Amino acid sequence: MKKILIFFVPMLAALLVLGGCADTAALSSSDGRVQIVSTIFPSYDFARSIAGESADVTLLIPPGMESHSYEPTPQDMIQIQNCDLFLYTGGESDAWVEELLASFANPPQTVKMMDCVETYEEETVDGMQAESKPADAHETEYDEHVWTSPRNAVLIAQAIEQALCETDPAHEADYQRNAGDYISQLEQLDQDFRDFFAGLQNKTLIFGDRFPFRYFAEEYGLAYFAAFPGCSSETEPSAATIAFLIDKVKEENLHTVFYIEFSNHQVADSIAEAAGAKTALFHSCHNLTAQEQKDGATYLSLMAQNLDTLKEDLH
Repeated sequence: MKKILIFFVPMLAALLVLGGCADTAALSSSDGRVQIVSTIFPSYDFARSIAGESADVTLLIPPGMESHSYEPTPQDMIQIQNCDLFLYTGGESDAWVEELLASFANPPQTVKMMDCVETYEEETVDGMQAESKPADAHETEYDEHVWTSPRNAVLIAQAIEQALCETDPAHEADYQRNAGDYISQLEQLDQDFRDFFAGLQNKTLIFGDRFPFRYFAEEYGLAYFAAFPGCSSETEPSAATIAFLIDKVKEENLHTVFYIEFSNHQVADSIAEAAGAKTALFHSCHNLTAQEQKDGATYLSLMAQNLDTLKEDLH
């Protein structure tokens, strides 16, 4: 479906330019505030923390949607076309973005999160159910979940701050002040994780789910085993994968099998039951549920929640 979407993006963008003038005007800010559009929650949350009252920040992916299945609507494309700053991840799931931006006569300023950090190739570790791919697929795929490392979050926040200052120099002091406060909180979060893992002998995590935490694991020197890679669309691991993960839980004497948000966690439940362990949510922050949005969840609060989970479940 992504390839079909990419093929039609330039055509659809042209139609929007020619026929969407009324809608475009309706999306413009009436008070002249900077308009920021983000595809996913992490960059949206970073931007609203840094922008404060000086800009409007829009999140394209609605709460509760699985981020990997998102496809932009015509209305989304209009918002991107008319914003001042566009934030996106990069990588396979954002393949449509480059085509869309290239179709605009005057594209907005952008921040691509994967350009802000050192990236890692998507990894298949021992026992993991590899993604089924065509025989002729040889392209290197990089793990897109760069924000799961708080240190990377700092680098991304700094890039957003710089882009905002360039876009709206009249509020540069506000952006710099807000970014300084926010980055201090991210650095404290990073230190809290470091302090916790420094006192932990066994730094192995087991996920009966996809594993979108490669950057988190690399940052803190963790070992991990999981059912699938981070961007896998597979949902049913093989019996061999299940058996391998059950044995790993027992071998490592672990108390918890983790799963991620929006998962039915049936695989994690099966592994945990067979291994005499329990299950727990570990949030990737890729998107929120409607309830989490209503409760005012943030990247910082969700990552602090993850730290509390680790403190309870790892000994």
